[in-house]
Amino acid sequence: MASARILSMSTAELEKAVLHLPLQERAHLAQRLLESLDRLPEAEARQLWFLEAQRRADEVDQDKVQLVSGDELEKQAQALFK
Repeated sequence: MASARILSMSTAELEKAVLHLPLQERAHLAQRLLESLDRLPEAEARQLWFLEAQRRADEVDQDKVQLVSGDELEKQAQALFK
């Protein structure tokens, strides 16, 4: 009945339990979780990208981020590789 116990755990409780696993088991779990994100249904992936775009637009509207031109972005990227 371990699976029933896990299903009744809150995300915070599950996180706390998982963080107590040995390093190798945490790494394996992390890999499996990341892989699961690559298998999202198209509609769900589209919705997540929409929400991300909306979040970023809100940051621009609230002056939380500074926009730069494409040329400036290219200069900054090139400087990182020097």
